[in-house]
Amino acid sequence: MTRFTVNNQPIEYKLDPATPLLWALRDASNLTGTKYGCGTGHCGACIVDVDGAAVKSCMVTIAAIEGSFVTTIEGLSRERAHPLQLAFIAANVPQCGFCIPGVIMAAAVLLKRDGNPGEDAIKAAITNICRCGVYPRLIDAIQRAGRAARGEETIPAGARPGIDPADAARVVPALTPARD
Repeated sequence: MTRFTVNNQPIEYKLDPATPLLWALRDASNLTGTKYGCGTGHCGACIVDVDGAAVKSCMVTIAAIEGSFVTTIEGLSRERAHPLQLAFIAANVPQCGFCIPGVIMAAAVLLKRDGNPGEDAIKAAITNICRCGVYPRLIDAIQRAGRAARGEETIPAGARPGIDPADAARVVPALTPARD
C-alpha cells in the first residue's frame, strides 16, 4: 500500500504501486479536476503540485511519491477563491477549460517560488499545451494573481460557477386546446 497526503488529507492507496498518480487521483480519490490529456507528459493537463514541484501526474507512479504532499486543483480552493482562479476568471482565460487545471497548478507552483514572475519566467514555467491559444491572457492573469497574492491588487470574485437549480429546469404548463 502506498501512502501520501492529498489536499491535506493522508491517503493510503490499495492500488498497484506502479499506478500513475493521475489515475489514483481521478479514479480512487474522485479528484477529477486533474485531467487526462495525452498520457505522454507533453500537454500538461495533468499537472499537480508534489512537494512544491509542478509534476505531470500521468508520468509518475504512486510508489515514486510515497510520503509526499500532493495538491490538486481541488485543494487549491474548492470555492475558486485562490488569486489564480480569480485572475483567470476575471481575464476570461478559460475557453474550453480542459487545460486550465494543469495550467493553474503549474502557475501556483511558479508563484510559490517567485511571487513576481516576469513574462520570460512564466513562459518557461508554463509549458502546457492549450489548443484555444489563451497564452497572452494567461501571462497577464498570472502576473495579476501575483499582485493579488502580494496584497497589491484585489480581484473581485466572479459569479459562482454552475446554473442556479431554479433556472435549470422549469415546469411548463401543458398546452391545452382552447375550448369553445
